[in-house]
Amino acid sequence: MKNNRNRHQFWLLPACCTAGIVMALLLGLLSRSPAIAQGKSDPMTAFSATVASPKSELSLISYPQDYSDELLAVKSPERVKKVVPSVSKAPIILDGRELFLLSQAGDYPAEFRAEWINTQLKQVAQSSVPVTVKVEERNQLSTILLNDQYLLTVTERDAIDGMTAKEQADIWAKQIQQALQQAQQERSGDFIQEALIQVAAMIMFALVLHWFVGHIWRHYIVTGLQRVMPVPAGSNPESHKVMDVLLNLTLASARLGLWLATIFNITNLFPLTRQWSYRLTNSLGATFTSPILTLSQNDYSVTDLLILMVLLFGVVFISGIATNLVRSRILGLTGFNRGAQEAVAVIIKYSLIILGSLVVLQIWGLDISSLTILASALGVGIGFGFQDIAKNFGSGLVLIFERPIQVGDFIEVGTYMGTVERIGARSTLIRTLNNVSIIVPNSRFLETEVINWSHHNPVSRLKLPVGVAYGSDMKKVKQALLDATKDHEGVLPFPAPQILFIGFGESYLELELLVWTKEPSKQYILKSDIYFRIEELFREQDIKIPFPQQDLHLHSEDLPLSLSPELKRILSRLLERLGNQQNGTSDGRKKAEHDRIERD
Repeated sequence: MKNNRNRHQFWLLPACCTAGIVMALLLGLLSRSPAIAQGKSDPMTAFSATVASPKSELSLISYPQDYSDELLAVKSPERVKKVVPSVSKAPIILDGRELFLLSQAGDYPAEFRAEWINTQLKQVAQSSVPVTVKVEERNQLSTILLNDQYLLTVTERDAIDGMTAKEQADIWAKQIQQALQQAQQERSGDFIQEALIQVAAMIMFALVLHWFVGHIWRHYIVTGLQRVMPVPAGSNPESHKVMDVLLNLTLASARLGLWLATIFNITNLFPLTRQWSYRLTNSLGATFTSPILTLSQNDYSVTDLLILMVLLFGVVFISGIATNLVRSRILGLTGFNRGAQEAVAVIIKYSLIILGSLVVLQIWGLDISSLTILASALGVGIGFGFQDIAKNFGSGLVLIFERPIQVGDFIEVGTYMGTVERIGARSTLIRTLNNVSIIVPNSRFLETEVINWSHHNPVSRLKLPVGVAYGSDMKKVKQALLDATKDHEGVLPFPAPQILFIGFGESYLELELLVWTKEPSKQYILKSDIYFRIEELFREQDIKIPFPQQDLHLHSEDLPLSLSPELKRILSRLLERLGNQQNGTSDGRKKAEHDRIERD
């Protein structure tokens, strides 16, 4: 069942990605037919209908032949500004490929000029007419002609620094020529057949790489991480699960990135899907780069916040790795006990996190002094809603530095008894003798009495109460109790075991056996072994272990009750009748037995 589930999970991501690729291919094939593409609404056509009516002074169909006429084609620039927002640069795009950026010309926005040029390029790309792009000088201005029709006038503001308008026009003309030829070629049947073959090859390669990444990850990377960061003995099993989840999420992210890259490359093979990919990329870019937060007169976008989160997570992750290396490679060689090692490791970990976070915030561009308002708000929140969390956190710091309890100590708090496995910032993990994990808030160790059997000196004295019957030979009893503690590995020979006579009980003599042990966590097993040995020695030496008993004495004097003569006669008759019945039964049994013997 588990193997089937793993196979299902293995093929789930590739199947979903392949389905997305097939949908992209079907949409990409739609771009092969110019009729379908031309049948869709053109944003420039809608723009022309919005700006001017058929009788208006704006004419995009019959563009003038020189730049001066281009500026005069729109008699009212204010009307254009109301429809098209003014931007410094606007891209010239053909089938999702950005060719170059166009600047504003006079009062006419760059977006308005780009919309006109993009519409002309799209119409030519969807046709089968051979493309001819050239540059002419008209009214001392460099003008680009497309199939002998006006396309663009290049101004000095359009040219890149260090380049003249004529040189810029020549470069753009070559780019337009190559882009249009490539666009017409991508709409041919031969290209689509080759593209489909490439798509099949990409999918097969992605499937192989998908399996290969998982194989390398499980057999090499995970093994290497386990060698670099060994898990300490006796650590919390939950930490193993968290590490496994993080490793699986990392592998899933790598595979998802592989399939997203495959889909991106496939969509770039076809004009229509490339346009959608370009629009999606621009929309996501605008979403993630737009400022949403202002701190210290600096604007921060979603991307900036994500980068900050990744950096802070990296600080925590690297601090954990460094702490584990220090714990396993350095602290293990110092000879300190486990509790001291954990205390030093916790101090190093939180110190690295705090210092690393401050450094990251400074590098990120956030002034630390601007966090005073946030710290004040956080203090108010702690005062009202996070009192218990703050109390437990402070108690955790006290436990780490004062060390009344340490990792590895056998403690008893309230009704819980167990070994301390971890001391965290908010709570402490205790592993009971039943191997049950109990999470205790840190404040409880400072507010209530805690019995620490391992504090400074783990040697502890255990009491074993014993009772013997009255009349027992006390010398034999004492020797038997001492013999029961001999040759037991859990009992220390020094201090030597002792027997105390506690007193006289109601039905037994009260004794108490005192033994010393250095393993208080095994006291229940130790007591059980000694009691078994005591019971065996008592039976051998005929020493009685009494049980509670009471004596009942009845006096033979007359009871303070008197019976009437009639009641006495009735009772006498009943007793006589019962006696006769018993005698008759006995005689009958004797006669039947005699007859049976004679027959035999």
